[in-house]
Amino acid sequence: MCGIVGYVGSEQAAPILLEGLSKLEYRGYDSAGIAVYSRQAERLSVYKAKGRLQVLSDLLEGGRLAEGTAGVGHTRWATHGAPSDVNSHPQVSRSGRIAVVHNGIIENYGELKRFLQERGVPFTSETDTEVVAQLIEYFRETDGVGLLEAVGRCLRRIEGAYALGIVCADEPDKIIAVRKDSPLILGYGDGCNFLASDVTAILRHTRRVGYMDDGEAAVLTKDGIQCYDRLMRPIKKEISYVDWEIDAAEKGGYEHFMFKEIMEQPEALRRAIFPRIRDGKVCLEDLHLTEEYIRSLEKIYIIACGSSYHVGMIGKYNLERILRRPVEVALASEFRYMDPIVTDRTLVVVISQSGETLDTLAALREARRLGGRVLSIVNVVGSTIARESDEVLYTWAGPEIAVATTKAYSTQLAVLNLLGLHMARVLGTMDDGAYAAVLKELLLLPEKMEAVLADKDDIQYYASRYFNHESVFFIGRNVDYALGLEGSLKLKEISYIHSEAYASGELKHGTISLIEEGTLVVALGTYGKLFDKALSNILEVKARGGDVLALTTASHSAEMKKTADGVITIPDTHPLLLPSLGVVPLQLLAYYVALMRGCDIDKPRNLAKSVTVE
Repeated sequence: MCGIVGYVGSEQAAPILLEGLSKLEYRGYDSAGIAVYSRQAERLSVYKAKGRLQVLSDLLEGGRLAEGTAGVGHTRWATHGAPSDVNSHPQVSRSGRIAVVHNGIIENYGELKRFLQERGVPFTSETDTEVVAQLIEYFRETDGVGLLEAVGRCLRRIEGAYALGIVCADEPDKIIAVRKDSPLILGYGDGCNFLASDVTAILRHTRRVGYMDDGEAAVLTKDGIQCYDRLMRPIKKEISYVDWEIDAAEKGGYEHFMFKEIMEQPEALRRAIFPRIRDGKVCLEDLHLTEEYIRSLEKIYIIACGSSYHVGMIGKYNLERILRRPVEVALASEFRYMDPIVTDRTLVVVISQSGETLDTLAALREARRLGGRVLSIVNVVGSTIARESDEVLYTWAGPEIAVATTKAYSTQLAVLNLLGLHMARVLGTMDDGAYAAVLKELLLLPEKMEAVLADKDDIQYYASRYFNHESVFFIGRNVDYALGLEGSLKLKEISYIHSEAYASGELKHGTISLIEEGTLVVALGTYGKLFDKALSNILEVKARGGDVLALTTASHSAEMKKTADGVITIPDTHPLLLPSLGVVPLQLLAYYVALMRGCDIDKPRNLAKSVTVE
């Protein structure tokens, strides 16, 4: 969840580190800090502050007050120890000669802390990270070894997930990097080199990157990067080239990244869909699933967290409808504890924007251990989930900076639909006419989404009517229920309004007791087959005094307006694709409500973009 950046070269490190951290603040914003080696003082200079990165930047006057050409930086999402100056990273050893930044959790830090305290090592913070700094120094002092060897001995003692950036005043011209289950990227420059949790932090300086694998370590100097395997044997790292534009990770004149990313969705869909439809059929050239294997499938698992899980919920309805195969959706955080039934005839579809979500990665590994074939749908090329999957389909959404996902959700759903169509054609479970009808509407989807975005003023109006509610309920059936889950999540995570989604048929099983005079209910009625039932549920809500804001299609809008207090309309499309259009007004509603409530939209409290801790 935290963000790490490192630089070693000939330029002053502090401004570069602060710039890099500004691109990583979405990963955590409880505190920030940097450590640089000062040649003038012949020591590490550590600067850190509770709160947003701007506090630290102001303290250092944009980095001008911190002298040194090598260092590491960190922006924190707190796990062990409350947000404070003391608990901020970098954490240092008792001599102050070693500084460590860390993303992840050291699970046995309590045991190691007691081990060190019994040997007279004092601790100043509540963090698990301080154990790493102290343990490295302990091995250097007691065993008389160099920094890299001390790091190796430390790694053999610690348990958990970690990405570490380590600097030492006694070896000032290098940075040590190690990773296990938390992302870490190496950046190859000219006369300088970089370390980062995300490529966005270093893209202004280099497009040449290497993705560290679990158990690897790296030594960065200004002249090069040497990588090592888990046994500390030198290895050669493959270098990749990042080809997307820098301004893709900038606001580009928009007030918030979230709004920018909502507006980018039509173009993101074009990138995800158009290259994969040729000559009237879906072409997934990167897929190596044989027709024989597809026909042998007995079950499909979809595994994900958060919004990606909601994509999976829609996928279950859609895939079962067109494939006539059982589809089970599992929360990644629960999958390992379910004793799941997975065989070599189970396709496990793993969905993750970052490709680094720890729960999802652990579920992937369990699925492979059980014999399943793993196909991942991810956005970040070269991410751990992508590398460890048997198959991967990239969403090509481009960088997504806002914590609340929008375009990643939309492209994940599009790619999942493409996968379903590809498999349906192999299985023969869709006739040619039905198949062609979906493809036609898929190609029209970006244009129809643009039409929805053009009506954003209407959604802003409804937000102005309802932004002061403290509790909101979303109801719907079938894909509308799954869509409601995402709409509810968007609203609660950025506006802090209590919001829940319910299957409409469950209203009378307790939920309706929550409806009273003035309660806002967002009723989803886009699925035509169940429209009459949606109207019936709305009448139930109205009878108990609730205010109803409805979402439906153009063909049902007139009928809906006779009943609901407000109606948001989306264009008609194929039933499989309705959630792709329906989600956009819900994203906009959440955005405008949060805006009117004065919330920090891109960085909602207590949340981070990439969840790399369990």
